[in-house]
Amino acid sequence: MKSILITGATSGIGKALAITAANSGYQVIACGRNEDTLNELSKYNNISACQFDVTDLDDTRRALTTVKFDIAVLNAGTCEYVDIDDFEPDMFRRVFEPNFFGVVHCVDALLPRLKQGDKLVIVDSMARLLPFTRTQAYGASKAALHYFTKSLEVDLHHKGVKVQAVSPGFVETPLTDKNDFEMPMKISAEEAADAMLKGIEGNKQTVFFPRFFGFILRFMHILPTPLQKRLSLAMREKQ
Repeated sequence: MKSILITGATSGIGKALAITAANSGYQVIACGRNEDTLNELSKYNNISACQFDVTDLDDTRRALTTVKFDIAVLNAGTCEYVDIDDFEPDMFRRVFEPNFFGVVHCVDALLPRLKQGDKLVIVDSMARLLPFTRTQAYGASKAALHYFTKSLEVDLHHKGVKVQAVSPGFVETPLTDKNDFEMPMKISAEEAADAMLKGIEGNKQTVFFPRFFGFILRFMHILPTPLQKRLSLAMREKQ
């Protein structure tokens, strides 16, 4: 039985993925901070819990240094939106700590344990593809994370470690429940988890879902910069 480690497994996509993977025959190591949810997940026969905070390097090292896995899905993250008229630098730190440095901390702990045939899966966002309004903190953290992932893919290739990126669109989670704007083609966390697991098993370099929304945003991403700006301004006016 293959084992899959999932951070951010106490909510949203991470929780759905833990349950989906467990039902698909994986031994799941569910990681997160919420003790109650971890206890809930531990009731599944093939899910074990690992409680720690990805923003704390020492805590992350303690939790992950001896863990055994075949696939590690680094999914933990958060989202806050910028009010350009009330700019808050500390918000960027709050967002980057789990979204970017949390992944860096996990990679630091897992690198010595990575062996040939293992998979390292890092979850960013389609928000990295276009300059959306109010996403300076969130989008920047996910763009940085995607570059980090692609660079790791190069430097771990010779070790036989597969590095995959996952770029979700809008998914129904406690985070997106707070959004006060239209979220086109939004899918459920269960649908997202199913698409993510299939993409991981299919060895895709980058997994996009929803598929059609990903196609649209990737097309917009390759448009000339002035046209991207016009589209983003139009979306800002609509909001």
